[in-house]
Amino acid sequence: MLDFFLDAYQDTPQYQIILEFIAFVCGIWSVLLARKENILVYPIGLIATVITMFLLFVAGYLGDMLINAYFSVMSIYGWYKWSAKGRAGAVLPISRTNRKEKIVGFLLFGLTIAVVYAVYAVFDYKIHWDNYIDIFTSGLFFTGMWFMANKKIENWTLWIVGDAIAAPLYGYRGLGMLSLQYLIFTGLAVVAYLEWKKIIKSE
Repeated sequence: MLDFFLDAYQDTPQYQIILEFIAFVCGIWSVLLARKENILVYPIGLIATVITMFLLFVAGYLGDMLINAYFSVMSIYGWYKWSAKGRAGAVLPISRTNRKEKIVGFLLFGLTIAVVYAVYAVFDYKIHWDNYIDIFTSGLFFTGMWFMANKKIENWTLWIVGDAIAAPLYGYRGLGMLSLQYLIFTGLAVVAYLEWKKIIKSE
């Protein structure tokens, strides 16, 4: 198992390995912060997504790069939403999606799939089987990030499914640290879902 991860880095420049490790640490740290509703999730997460975006660009994975570009934008939006004060100085509470928000989520999921597919087509990029998985997980992650920015518990459900798919996919592609990161993300997302569920029940 260790050889599987190490062999993938034999021909990788050292600076890329260092950047991937930084993204690995910041990515896991950001999920731990999100579990606890800590607003630092966004600046820490922003470091991870910007670095990952660069690494994916170098590797030529356009769909994944687009996901992380969106994550970067949504990190700024979520940072604003979580820090904004509502009536009587209240912060944004954790809640479930209502019917309207579910419809928006489905529309965002469908729109994301169409846009990511169009990106591959515009750049005349040959779509392989793993790219179709990218396109699908893009829809999950885009919608999950929007739900998270609005503190909707459903964000964790989408992260669990998307992370569980992404972990073996990155392993197949030789990005060992990212594969391990998404495997850890899956477990953390399950724990975070259960914690947020308790908070909703208590309120």
